Amino acid sequence: MSKSIEGLEEILGYKFKNQKLIIEALTHKSYKQPYDNERLEFLGDAVLDLIVGEYLFFKFNKADEGKLSKIRAALVNENGFEKLARSINLGEYIYLSNAEENNGGREKASLLSNAFEAVIGTIYLESGLEVARSIAIDLIEKNHKEISLDSLFRDFKTTLQELTQARFGEIPEYIVIASRGPDHLKEFEVAVIIEGREYARAIGKSKKIAQQEAAQVAVKLLSGE
Repeated sequence: MSKSIEGLEEILGYKFKNQKLIIEALTHKSYKQPYDNERLEFLGDAVLDLIVGEYLFFKFNKADEGKLSKIRAALVNENGFEKLARSINLGEYIYLSNAEENNGGREKASLLSNAFEAVIGTIYLESGLEVARSIAIDLIEKNHKEISLDSLFRDFKTTLQELTQARFGEIPEYIVIASRGPDHLKEFEVAVIIEGREYARAIGKSKKIAQQEAAQVAVKLLSGE
């Protein structure tokens, strides 16, 4: 059962003007209504693309088009919007079918990302670009401590490999220790092994994420941080 939208309004600091529109934005197609949030998702995606593009244009006034595109791509994607959706507990407010809810729908990255886009699309239609920009950028800045090319694209696996090759003359090995949870909420635990010794473990929603997290811990350990 979805929560009343008053809680969402309080988190966002925004009062929705058109109740029908915000309900549409929060309605997944599985809920079997004459409406769903796909059209608002389409609009919100375009609005967020513009908002983030403009934000980066002024924030990095010496960066070239290639770098700006890479930073925007790191922010404007399913993972980025899922993170923002979770920060406002958006999953609690979505209207889903019982089957979708029982299948873990409120935790699905794609569903959360789409709903976030739809909510921003709603705010844009009701109150214009300036208000939508203010809310979106506030959420982005709160959930990304540092927005830069280095912070968004730091590859700890490469850094660790360079360190271990210089120090030990070999490259790290990554071993999946365990995988847990149903398919839609899978988590992987990965250990990084150097010279037969385990240096770090980490858990992630994919093997790649877990490897990067484990590598980051190992880099800090080897760097004496």
